[in-house]
Amino acid sequence: MKPQHVFIRLWSYLKHYKAALFLAITLKILSVVMNVLEPFVLGLVITALTKDVTAMIQGVAGAHIDSKYIALLLGIYAVRALFYEVGSYGSNFYITKAVQSTIRDLRSDLSHKVNRLPVSYFDKHQFGDMLGRFTSDVETVSNALQQSLLQVINAVMTLILVVGMVLYLNSQLAIVVILSMPITYLSAQFILKKSQPYFKRQAKVLGDMNGFVQENLTGFNVIKLYGREEASAQQFTQITDELQEVDFRASFISGIMMPVLHAISDISYLIIAVWGGLKVIAGQLAIGNLQAFVQYLWQIGQPIQTLTQLAGMLQSANSSLERIFQVLDETEELAEETDELDANLTGQVTFNHVDFQYVDGKPLIQDFNLEVEPGQMIAIVGPTGAGKTTLINLLMRFYDVTGGAITVDGHDIRQLSRQAYRSQFGMVLQDAWLYEASIKENLRFGRLDASDDEIVEAAKAANVDHFIRTLPGGYNMEMNQESSNISLGQKQLLTIARALLADPKILILDEATSSVDTRLELLIQKAMKRLMQGRTSFVIAHRLSTIQEADKILVLNQGQIMEQGTHESLLEAKGFYYDLYMSQFAKQE
Repeated sequence: MKPQHVFIRLWSYLKHYKAALFLAITLKILSVVMNVLEPFVLGLVITALTKDVTAMIQGVAGAHIDSKYIALLLGIYAVRALFYEVGSYGSNFYITKAVQSTIRDLRSDLSHKVNRLPVSYFDKHQFGDMLGRFTSDVETVSNALQQSLLQVINAVMTLILVVGMVLYLNSQLAIVVILSMPITYLSAQFILKKSQPYFKRQAKVLGDMNGFVQENLTGFNVIKLYGREEASAQQFTQITDELQEVDFRASFISGIMMPVLHAISDISYLIIAVWGGLKVIAGQLAIGNLQAFVQYLWQIGQPIQTLTQLAGMLQSANSSLERIFQVLDETEELAEETDELDANLTGQVTFNHVDFQYVDGKPLIQDFNLEVEPGQMIAIVGPTGAGKTTLINLLMRFYDVTGGAITVDGHDIRQLSRQAYRSQFGMVLQDAWLYEASIKENLRFGRLDASDDEIVEAAKAANVDHFIRTLPGGYNMEMNQESSNISLGQKQLLTIARALLADPKILILDEATSSVDTRLELLIQKAMKRLMQGRTSFVIAHRLSTIQEADKILVLNQGQIMEQGTHESLLEAKGFYYDLYMSQFAKQE
């Protein structure tokens, strides 16, 4: 995507709130006009008072302070101040409304987009990178819109109006003000460019320090065990020393900006004070107008500095928008939905000459054939990288086959609605996933219309009801974000109960008993057997002792079926499965 296009594309979101945006801009212009009028009105008051007081001192007949005129000017000043405050508050209110509504729509589109992306996308992108696009990138865009949009309008309008006012008051003195503007801008830009590399390095070193602290706190016991406290402390000292040096350089160089800008302003003040003073003495300039010039010099410094600093913010927003729109432009799962899935699915599965490759030219599965009858238990074993998970990914349509076909009850799964098709599956994975909610809601995730009684029955069937009732709050106990307030085995039993509640026709089980004690392993195996009754089941097996009752065991290697059969027949064949089995149970036997 071309960089210049991202802000134009962002307008497609902002334009839905153009009424609020128009009000924000109009009110901001109003507040800028009122702000620029302040020195002029005060100048009129000072000129009037000076003129009247001078006439009274000189003894001019009838000389007096024109209180009505002064009161009128002060009234105008008060009304101006009121409009300024209304404009400032109103512009901030409406820009916040427009920007936050826009960001809400952007986040909503990202959320919906992610749900339509294929699983292959998440296999190719890091979780942290995706999380960053949802959080920090969106927040960067939000801050840029919230802070920069009105500030740019404020800065540009202020500079235009100030130039107009000083030209109106005195064209000769206006030259000093106008010349000071590019000098101020170029000076600020020069200093900003010099400090920017140090701020980037500062961010990197700060990230290194945060990563180091997190890593050492996480592995604190290991550091203590191997006596690495001193080495860890020295490494941390090196990082903090570098951070101190970078912080100093960044702060020192950026800190020069204000003194330099003040020096430019002071020189401009000096010129205007001397030149303007001479003009006042010569009667060519009212003293109030001289005061206005001084205030206008103050007013041009801040907008120029603002415009300089906003350049970096807008560049960051541009980069963040590119990353966000990259996600929104990703290819979605194709909707090839022609056949209707029978509600009374039997669970007959056929792999018919299936080919598959993740990367073009590098086939993983070739001419794979398998016939699974309804209610059968199929165990899949093999070394790492044999293709076990790939087979499940194809069955679930997380990936589509590149050759051949997979059918369920005679339907090519590529012609079925993914949502309807996947609703017939239940999955119990090795990494049990629960989300931050009550236990009851986590179980109901399997079937959203399930009643409380049905949830309890499913928990009883999964041998987890008693455990749940011993927890504080029982079924209403809230799981924390990492689900770390219960054990791994207990989480596994909850996911089995969730699958039972969903009542799927086909099961996929990634055996997850390797990290639990023997008693809990028996409970999980018992719950799994109950779950598999009457259902077609595919079991990725890690412990071969758990699949001895399988109707068919597939031994995979490099995407091919090396052996298949029952546990007894494969042992008798004394092939690859026999070697795997003996490597696990040789000691016991």
